[in-house]
Amino acid sequence: MSIQTNLETLKNKLTEEVTLVAVSKTKPIADLQEAYQAGQRIFGENKIQEMTNKWEALPKDIEWHMIGHIQTNKVKYMAPYVNLIHAVDSLKLLKEINKQAAKNDRIIHCLLQLKIAKEESKFGLSKEDLEEIIALEAFKNFENIKVVGLMGMASFTDDEKQVREEFSTLKNLFDQLKNIQTFNFELQTLSMGMSGDYPIAIECGSNMIRVGSAIFGARNYI
Repeated sequence: MSIQTNLETLKNKLTEEVTLVAVSKTKPIADLQEAYQAGQRIFGENKIQEMTNKWEALPKDIEWHMIGHIQTNKVKYMAPYVNLIHAVDSLKLLKEINKQAAKNDRIIHCLLQLKIAKEESKFGLSKEDLEEIIALEAFKNFENIKVVGLMGMASFTDDEKQVREEFSTLKNLFDQLKNIQTFNFELQTLSMGMSGDYPIAIECGSNMIRVGSAIFGARNYI
């Protein structure tokens, strides 16, 4: 199956409300070009250097999403161009994104990552952490970021009931926090669901899914 065919098959299953992020990490530029030719304009990467190399090589109407865990000292490399940062899980990281966005005279959109999975390996804020951050005076003074949504990853399990419960937990929190609207906090995006669980995520209210292997095939480990 070609990348174009995979994309068409996937998009036919999605409603207009759901945004598709093509997870292109580890994939060669030729694969992204094929997806681009098929109409895909949003790509997700998990390494800043790799994403920057691809940004430099590919058309400038592409939206680049950083979906991986981020080291604060690397933020400056993507600050000139990144469209959305998915995995923001600390006040320290928000502060750095705000600082680098200001240097580039930009407002960078962010998603706060919540830890909904039972697995210890997953990153993310607790509900209490999140509420504490958005109540802080320091957060209210960040003028060059805007938190536009939440992101979460369900446990890697065949137990659909557990996955559904985890996604529903995040959707409920999203609905609770939607009432808060300030110049730098206005929730619109709920990013949850990947190749293996996106149908459940959409049923639970996701409006942004991150799909890699269902588009590009198995991952190339570098």
